[in-house]
Amino acid sequence: MSNDTQVTRVAGKSVEILQLVPVSQLRPRKTEGEREGGGINEEGTKEDTGDEDDVEGKKKRDMVECSGGKVDNLMTLPIGENEHFHKQEYLVNQKVGDQHKVFTALIAGAMAGALAKTTIAPLDRTKINFQITNRPFSAQEALAFIYKTIQQSGFLSLWRGNSATLVRIIPYAAIQFSSHEQYKIWLSEENKKHLPPHLRFLAGSLAGVTSVALTYPLDLCRARMAVTEKDTYKHIGQVFMRMYREEGLRSIYRGFTPTMLGAIPYSGSSFFTYETLKKFHAEMHHGRDPNPLERMYCGAIAGMVGQSASYPLDIVRRRMQTACLTGHSVDYSSIMSTVRSVLAEEGARGMYKGLSMNWIKGPLAVGVSFSTFDTLKHWLRKLEFFQGEGG
Repeated sequence: MSNDTQVTRVAGKSVEILQLVPVSQLRPRKTEGEREGGGINEEGTKEDTGDEDDVEGKKKRDMVECSGGKVDNLMTLPIGENEHFHKQEYLVNQKVGDQHKVFTALIAGAMAGALAKTTIAPLDRTKINFQITNRPFSAQEALAFIYKTIQQSGFLSLWRGNSATLVRIIPYAAIQFSSHEQYKIWLSEENKKHLPPHLRFLAGSLAGVTSVALTYPLDLCRARMAVTEKDTYKHIGQVFMRMYREEGLRSIYRGFTPTMLGAIPYSGSSFFTYETLKKFHAEMHHGRDPNPLERMYCGAIAGMVGQSASYPLDIVRRRMQTACLTGHSVDYSSIMSTVRSVLAEEGARGMYKGLSMNWIKGPLAVGVSFSTFDTLKHWLRKLEFFQGEGG
């Protein structure tokens, strides 16, 4: 046992305290005689052996004050339970009220979404162009499309539709991350630092459904701008006006059902995987907070899992969103008719067209998003402005 470790008895159990409190503040260890027969006070009467405390300790964990070796103005951390967590992140979060937690997640989520989508915009546009046609996908064809686009319309044309993407992704990511924070608060159990696995998935799924429901028309607009020539739509408003005039009001929500269904496995898997990997990290590194690169690794794995779980519905969504532009208004009028058409024309592989590119851009985007979100959120919550009750 190292010199940095003190052993004491808390709630009847031997635990190690890693430079948390002065030993003098803890209950002294009882001798063998005291444990068997109880201590004798100065008057010769038998003292309480602490058995009642042991019983009570099963109902309520003792709390030990800690703040990295300091004794003043300490936060309380429960011990006696084998639950691993990132200590500094936890201590900062303890100082922030629930309303401020949601608000900081809103700000950090908006910034994270904007940065992530801008990073992978060229790959996203390439993927969408293959998703909406029956052309076979390959890395060579993808590179040919990128080269042709640059040659015909210039390098910046690879980011065509990114303005519409940002108009959508900023509120989408802000709502997704902040609603996830709120759902975690509602679903959390007392004295638990992590949600159980099924509630981790549920919180992520609900966050995805909430964000999709509130921002779907902007996603449809982005998809249409990404697959049309530069002169087709001059701005976002023109997309909505032409859709309403030529296709009717219902066209604004064309493809909404597969998008909503796809959000459940995608967001649920992504958030579940990321939160689980962070929990494993805390266990492996003894509570050390992950650095931005480690957060990005966790996010990249979460992104790959989420993309793979929901990709066929993503194909259906894109085909339905752009059906009028590709001449498949009848074939792609519903989820089942779209699936039948894709399977008939392209086989089962058609439902996973572009997935290999998604395994490149998906982990990159989600990794950047989660890393940016967590880093910025942690920085915001350290500001005195956000610390306090806040709800």
